[in-house]
Amino acid sequence: MRLTTIAVILGLAIAPALPAQSSNAGNFSTMPPAPWPPVATFSILGYDPATGEVGGAVQSRVFSVGNGVLWAEAGVGAAATQAIVDVSYGPQAIALLRGGMKPADVIKKVWESDPDPRPTDWTKFGRQFAVIDMQGNVAAYTGPKASEWAGDKQGKYCTAQGNILAGPDVVSGMVKAFEETPGHLSLRLLAALEAGQLAGGDKRGMQSAAMLIVKKDGGVWLHNDVVLRLQVDDNPEPIKELRRLVEKAASQRRPRR
Repeated sequence: MRLTTIAVILGLAIAPALPAQSSNAGNFSTMPPAPWPPVATFSILGYDPATGEVGGAVQSRVFSVGNGVLWAEAGVGAAATQAIVDVSYGPQAIALLRGGMKPADVIKKVWESDPDPRPTDWTKFGRQFAVIDMQGNVAAYTGPKASEWAGDKQGKYCTAQGNILAGPDVVSGMVKAFEETPGHLSLRLLAALEAGQLAGGDKRGMQSAAMLIVKKDGGVWLHNDVVLRLQVDDNPEPIKELRRLVEKAASQRRPRR
């Protein structure tokens, strides 16, 4: 299959907070309970025209954030779906990009087609969604009901977005780091996450991170489009661990013959 995903509904990966009388209550967030816990993250999508690689990276204070945020297909583009997540936005975006639609039109089409099945506790007005194509065109949507601070910023061949963040410096720092960091796309995406965290990141803290990069036949095996797919599901310093894995991969990367 051409569609390479890190998928599973992200919201299902997060256990609801236990009642206060539970003996384990101290191990859970003190945020007010909700029918579905708010899902926060900051992510970066990027494209390298020199190599034809496209992908993204993500970090959050939730368990296994990679399960639902990042989507990519070689030769097509990538998407990130987060905040009040509807994971179906990912494959919808890839399909529309494959058909030749521009990212801004993809955002509009997918969001307007959303039937908003849970408007009271999981509204489409809280979704956050970003898309990049193989020309480096980018677009993003941050709903007015996404948990504050929420926003996005676009740069050259990249888009950064996040919610429940320390502030706008998070996404601004991510774009700047991506644009100014040399080297392989994985190092540029990683630098963006590090810059976002340095600017305050997810104001609840850190727990997991992931990265996905694709290119047609760019993997280490035949007919493998996955250049890199990494997940750090539960770690007090997930970006640091992601850097270790990215550098490990870089040390083993060989030019293709």
